[in-house]
Amino acid sequence: MGKSNKVWILRRLSAAALAAALATAPACAQSDNSNIWQRPELLGNIGGLRTALGNAGITFGLNDSENLLANLSGGVKTGATMQGVTTMSLDVDTAKAVGLPGGKLHISALQIHGQPLSPAYLDNLQTANGNESENATRLWELWYDQSFAKGMFDLKIGQQSVDNEFIDSKYSALFVNTMAGWPLVPSADLYGGGGPAYPLSSLGVRGRFKPNGNTAILAGVFDDNPGGGSFGSNAQALDAAGGKFNLNTGALWIAELQYATTLFGLPGTYKIGGWYDSGFFPDQLYSTDGLTLANPASNGNPVMHRGNYSLYGVVDQTVWQSSTNNARNVNVFGRIMGAPADENLITLFFNGGVTMAAPLPGRNNDQLGLDFGIGKVSSRAASLDRAAGMPPRGAEELVELTYQAQLAPWLVVQPDMQYVINPGGGVLDPNDTTHNLRNEFVAGIRVVASF
Repeated sequence: MGKSNKVWILRRLSAAALAAALATAPACAQSDNSNIWQRPELLGNIGGLRTALGNAGITFGLNDSENLLANLSGGVKTGATMQGVTTMSLDVDTAKAVGLPGGKLHISALQIHGQPLSPAYLDNLQTANGNESENATRLWELWYDQSFAKGMFDLKIGQQSVDNEFIDSKYSALFVNTMAGWPLVPSADLYGGGGPAYPLSSLGVRGRFKPNGNTAILAGVFDDNPGGGSFGSNAQALDAAGGKFNLNTGALWIAELQYATTLFGLPGTYKIGGWYDSGFFPDQLYSTDGLTLANPASNGNPVMHRGNYSLYGVVDQTVWQSSTNNARNVNVFGRIMGAPADENLITLFFNGGVTMAAPLPGRNNDQLGLDFGIGKVSSRAASLDRAAGMPPRGAEELVELTYQAQLAPWLVVQPDMQYVINPGGGVLDPNDTTHNLRNEFVAGIRVVASF
């Protein structure tokens, strides 16, 4: 890493540290008579505006997440980038607003800015930052949710991002790496680089049935291709503003059973589910003329398979609770999923780890976490590598250590470290094709503010 690049990184990290330090500054009085370091949002009640809107059933949100990450060794090249996303949302409680009980209207938009780290610096499968995407200002979600039978059933209709409800883990969500959120199997194997998930969404219908306080069944059908292009096309570029509302390709069906219980007196949630996509997916090895796609005589047109699917399981379980501090506990989590090899780049993904709430005395709102992730490249894709005279790809592993410090109700600062083993599953270094990409060490900081 060059000297100027190191200086730039240090300046950025110093600025982030200064912002964190300011959160410990003495409290100052505000016009709404609240302590700026104790209010839920930085802007407080805005002279009573939030209360007035709330009485009318309207809630608005404005959150910003900034991520400064640096590749310190290995990968394509060393260096740092900064990328952030500002999320704006508006929710309307129809009972208060128009007298319709059980209804909720939601609108959200994203403003994505900066430069992602993974494409140019890492070339890995488990991308480093969950905010990574192309710069844009786009509509994200636009839906209406109506509950029935005293909340036992609800139906959501409209433009939805499925990662907000499906295949999610409460404890995995702590981490900065992208795959701690929307996992690697759907990210790599669905249309447009992840289907209708951040920063994309698509039209669909989702139903939720809660027969009792412990069980929930979620099921939905969505357009599988927000961008509307071919399988490998850039969906974000095809739907840059988020308002395309594509209905011209296949359907993504997804269902999930959720069960909350206690194990030795400690709470846990267990989920099983699966998705099926009715679209067409390219074979990872063969062309339509029966030759491998690596064969110069091949026509280069992959065999197209109708339909694709994945099955998954999720576990979130508390394993220890302090007897002297109710805020302090230790939790484990795990997610595992698989998909067929012939039409998918990734056939197996697992991430799991441990988190601790209130890890330090006097820091009841902080969290500490250690995560391990592994993504396995399909045997069909590895066979294509061999046919092309390349080293066959295998598995990529990730270890992430993070600490989330809640410096104020509206401010979170999160130092983070990630170590990537066998990046890309074992792809060649573009700067020296005599060996694979070397293991990568990524470090940085995330700052999240609610306005």
